[in-house]
Amino acid sequence: MKVLVTGGSGFLGGEICRQLTACGTTTSSLCRRPSAALEQMGVRQHLGDLTDPDAVSRAVAGCDAVIHNAALAGVSGSPGPYWATNVTGTRHVITQCRAHRIRTLLYTSTASVVFRPGGLEGVSEDLPYPPRHLAAYPATKARAEALVLAAHSADLTTVSLRPHIIWGPGDPHFVPSLTRAVRAGRLLMPGDGTNLIDTTHLRTAAHAHLLALGRLRQSPAAGGRAYFISQGDPRPLREIAQHLLRAVGVSARWCAVPPRLARAASTLGDIALRLTGSSRTHVLSRFLVEELLQPHHFDIGAARRELGFEPPVGLDAGLAELSRSALTSPGRQRG
Repeated sequence: MKVLVTGGSGFLGGEICRQLTACGTTTSSLCRRPSAALEQMGVRQHLGDLTDPDAVSRAVAGCDAVIHNAALAGVSGSPGPYWATNVTGTRHVITQCRAHRIRTLLYTSTASVVFRPGGLEGVSEDLPYPPRHLAAYPATKARAEALVLAAHSADLTTVSLRPHIIWGPGDPHFVPSLTRAVRAGRLLMPGDGTNLIDTTHLRTAAHAHLLALGRLRQSPAAGGRAYFISQGDPRPLREIAQHLLRAVGVSARWCAVPPRLARAASTLGDIALRLTGSSRTHVLSRFLVEELLQPHHFDIGAARRELGFEPPVGLDAGLAELSRSALTSPGRQRG
């Protein structure tokens, strides 16, 4: 089987490519810049952007299946860039899958597509999208997911996976954001951190993609729906944050910022970004503050029943692994 992974040079995309090639799958990637890691794996690289339909067409040609993993991610920023990459780019992928008679399309979504003020506790995939999203990222990912699932047909089998807060060795997002929040040995965070959250180890997220791909190839009737993916082990945000920081050599005491103050600051931040038309994607926003204040964990029973999914690495084992990898990292921080 020949599989194209969009965004193969990214954090999750690279691990999906690694697991695919380890299984002997002929793997290619559509990415915006060359990747030495992909070259070492023997992954064929197509350089281009999702917003360019010709680039997407060249990458899709000759494949049997597509894992559409590439996206613009962030907690803030104007809708335009998110829409171009996440929605228009996904439309191009669907169109080219049909044009090249690809039979299987697997979409990497996010559990944030259903997040709303008040949080989420043990919800299943039956929960609809909220009437209004708090940021452009979850809004455009929800729109793209809806397009992929609507494209499910006898000729093109589709499915969407919703991993949540992906972390692990080499994490360029979650752990660096936590370390940036540490000031003078204190972790400045909204609220007391007792809200339960789900997370997903990198290998768990990639493993779910390979399971879903195999399931769709065996039984196309399993397509047309979304699945939450996580460790299935929700913990308090405070515990998760401090474990992850300690794993990379940073010791910090939780310092609670009053929720009212955090919300007011984030609302002003959102207004300022809109007025200036800023494209910054990782600054304080109402979406980020609500995710830090509210619970968000999910029922992964459907993935277990229908995909045969179980996390291949437990949360505690993953944290221990992260600590070991950080010991050998030249950028290891100490606090």
